[in-house]
Amino acid sequence: MTYTIRDALLTDMPAVLDIYNDAVLNTTAIWNEQPVDLANRQAWFAARQTQAYPILVVVDDAGQVLGYSSFGDWRPFEGFRHTVEHSVYVRADQRGNGLGPLLMKALIERARACDKHMMVAAIESGNAASIHLHEKQGFITTGHMPQVGTKFGRWLDLTFMQLDLSPGASAPPSQAPAAKNA
Repeated sequence: MTYTIRDALLTDMPAVLDIYNDAVLNTTAIWNEQPVDLANRQAWFAARQTQAYPILVVVDDAGQVLGYSSFGDWRPFEGFRHTVEHSVYVRADQRGNGLGPLLMKALIERARACDKHMMVAAIESGNAASIHLHEKQGFITTGHMPQVGTKFGRWLDLTFMQLDLSPGASAPPSQAPAAKNA
């Protein structure tokens, strides 16, 4: 089987929707409890396009979408403009086939091409497969927040991991006016 990673198209959103909603309904990878509709994924697609942020899909020889990945702003403040948070989801029947690492590598390359400095992952602490995937890509654990979420009638812990995309880089000059002394 040959896999191809490419930029998502609007026509891929029904498949992305199915993967997303499966994760909502059956996993703790997404802490939403209600499935979304196609209009939601189309709006998400449009927002990523407006921000010039990628949505990547991995497809098989038949062109079926087997997984997707994306990143977006980590926080909505200018001071965080060099940091992104990402997500990677693989169709349930395709997990364990090496698609997650393929999507991660391509997404990391895109983040570097966008001059991002740090990539952040927020992972449910019991998701050993995702934590392992991130460690294999060079992410380090930088935080643990117990019982900050709930799903399926239990408390969820959150593990933060991050990858330095430009080790040793100097911080860019500030875009803000110089502060005045009081």
